[in-house]
Amino acid sequence: MVSRFSSHLWLSLWAFVVFLGYAQAADEVKTKLGNATIDRTVQLRTHSIFAPYIDQDLQNRWWDFGADAYINTNKYIRLTRNKPSEMGWLWSRLPLTASNWVVEVEFKVSGESSHLFGDGMVIWLAKDRAKPGPVMGSVDNFNGLGVFLDTYANTRHPYAFPRIYAILGNGQTSYNHDSDGEEQQLGACSANYRRTNVATKLKITYVKDTFLDVKVQYKAWDDWSDCFFVEGISLPSSPYLGFSAQTGDVSDNHDIIAISTYSAITKSLSKDSQSSSKSRVSVPGISSSSWSGFFFKLFLLIGVCVGGYYGWNEYKRRTARGGFGGGGYQRVLVGMEDLEGFIRIRRGSEVGAVGE
Repeated sequence: MVSRFSSHLWLSLWAFVVFLGYAQAADEVKTKLGNATIDRTVQLRTHSIFAPYIDQDLQNRWWDFGADAYINTNKYIRLTRNKPSEMGWLWSRLPLTASNWVVEVEFKVSGESSHLFGDGMVIWLAKDRAKPGPVMGSVDNFNGLGVFLDTYANTRHPYAFPRIYAILGNGQTSYNHDSDGEEQQLGACSANYRRTNVATKLKITYVKDTFLDVKVQYKAWDDWSDCFFVEGISLPSSPYLGFSAQTGDVSDNHDIIAISTYSAITKSLSKDSQSSSKSRVSVPGISSSSWSGFFFKLFLLIGVCVGGYYGWNEYKRRTARGGFGGGGYQRVLVGMEDLEGFIRIRRGSEVGAVGE
């Protein structure tokens, strides 16, 4: 029985080690790639906007908006109303010069219909700005990145809409409207961000020549869902940040609530730490600090298991010898009976002495 317990113990321990190792790798790969990681961020006022959106001259120093877009100073920048054949746009006046950046957008897509709605909106990081066109209200053959929030499927797909996907344009390739750009997509996910009861947000993180990460909040507050993650991607330098939306025969309200843009400052590993890490066990994408935490948890688990194992054996040994349970209890009872006999004899002797 002891050998069976020991084998089960080590089998469970091995399974836990494998699971913990994979969990560590999954957590680290998205925050640290190669020799760099995002250390901190600095907000860029030139590429951020919040209510009331405009100044006393009904303008914004850093942003332009046009076509059918209009502003409700207390609530939103509405790119399109819930009416057919509308389009609107919002573009930064200055290019985004940061090499690494984070763009967080709070948006809202809403409408009265629960089954027919569209078409969608796009977040642009492109070389050309404020040029209306057929691609969700912006120009075709774009040069840069477009992150599409597409709510209407133009053909049948094995996945559900609304859909979020990214396309990297080279300035020459036209967007395939009929297939919703399916063959051009870098990454995609389905997310029901339309008509939700929570604030819907999209977070785009880019580290130059390293990765592009897109997350979406639509289930609950501060509950970010991974959408897609692309490694080894290079975007055009100094793009303009823009937003556009379009409706066709079906329609929706497409609103921008707030935009927060940050310059991301990366932290490179020092040469000393890199050289020392080579002498230790290393896995691509996993830092030495994560391994330290992993081995600490492993040794802690081994200590608990070994302590429990020896404690269990000691309990069995003492039980077999009568160290616990009924044996000890019986000895206590015997001791009490002897004490009672001694008291009776003592009392008898005292009574005899008095009689004499």
